[in-house]
Amino acid sequence: MAKVKYYYDSENLAYRKIKTKKRIKFGFIILFLLASALFGFLAFVILLNTPYFETPKDRLQAREIENLKLNYSILNKKMDQIDAVVESLEDRDNNLYRVYFNKKEIPDSIRKAGFSRIERYKVLEGYNNSQLVINTTKRIDVLTKQLAIQSRSLDEILKLAGAKENLLSAIPAIQPVQNENLKRMASGFGYRTDPFTKVRKMHEGMDFTAKVGTPVYATGDGVVDRADNNASGFGNHVVIRHGFGYETLYAHLSKYNCRPGQRVKRGDVIGYVGSTGRSEGPHCHYEVHKDGKVVNPLNFYYGNISAVEYVAITKLANQENQSLD
Repeated sequence: MAKVKYYYDSENLAYRKIKTKKRIKFGFIILFLLASALFGFLAFVILLNTPYFETPKDRLQAREIENLKLNYSILNKKMDQIDAVVESLEDRDNNLYRVYFNKKEIPDSIRKAGFSRIERYKVLEGYNNSQLVINTTKRIDVLTKQLAIQSRSLDEILKLAGAKENLLSAIPAIQPVQNENLKRMASGFGYRTDPFTKVRKMHEGMDFTAKVGTPVYATGDGVVDRADNNASGFGNHVVIRHGFGYETLYAHLSKYNCRPGQRVKRGDVIGYVGSTGRSEGPHCHYEVHKDGKVVNPLNFYYGNISAVEYVAITKLANQENQSLD
C-alpha cells in the first residue's frame, strides 16, 4: 500500500492529504521508462563489445576461428610450394617430353582452367571469412585439375616411350651381312645393268657379296612372314615384317635358319648366303620396304658401322655397275 503524505494547514489548524497531480505522475512514469530503455541499450552495447563479458563458449569459438585462419594460411603456403613444383613439371612436359615425342603442348588455358560454374561456391558464401574459404577452395580445385591433366599427359608420354622403344628396335638399322665378311659391295639401290639381259633397269635393293654359308642377320626386330622359294627370281628368301610399316627381304640364300611366324630380334641369324634363284654369283640381295614402297637400304645403316665405313659403302653402292640378280 502506497504511503499517504500530509501537510499541516495552519489556517485551519488541521492536517490535509498531499494530492499529486496526474500530469506530474505521468511525467515521472515516462522519465522512468526512458531511463530504463537507455540503460538497457548501453548495457547491451557494452556487453556486445567488451570481451570481459564473453562466455566460455564464445572464447572457445573465437579460438577455433583463429586456428582455422592459421590453418588456411599454412595451407595456402603449402599450395604455393606445390604450384612451383607443378609448374616446373608442366614446363618440362611441354618443352621436353612432348617435344621429343612430337606431341602438341598443353596450353595454360586448359591446364589452369579450374571450374567455371559460379554456383559451385555459393554454399560457402555468407560467413565472416567466406572470401578466404572460397579463394582457398578455388585454388585447390585448380590444382586438382592441373594434377589430373598432368597425370594423363604422363600416361600418354609413357605409352609413347614404350612405342618409341619398339619402333627403334623394329627399324632395319644394320647390314644383313657382317662387314668383315664382305668381299665388296656388288651393287647398290637404283638403276643398274641386268646381268642376264644387259638392259638398264631399277635395282630395288643392295647386293652383298660373300662366301656361300656366310650368316645373314635380321636387321631389326620382327616376325618372319615368309621363308620359301616361291617368289620368281629370289630363290630361297626370307621376308620379315617389323611393324610400323617396315618390311625387309633377304634373297638368294643357300638355306634358312628360321620359319614363318617365328619372332626374331635384330642380329639373329635367319639364313646363309647362297646363289639360288636368278643369281649370277654368291650374294645376299637385300631390300627394305616402308609402307608398301621400296626404299634405299643405305638410309638405315646406323646400327653397326662407323662413319668412315658408311662413307665407303655409300661410294660403292652409288656406282652404276652391273647387279648380280
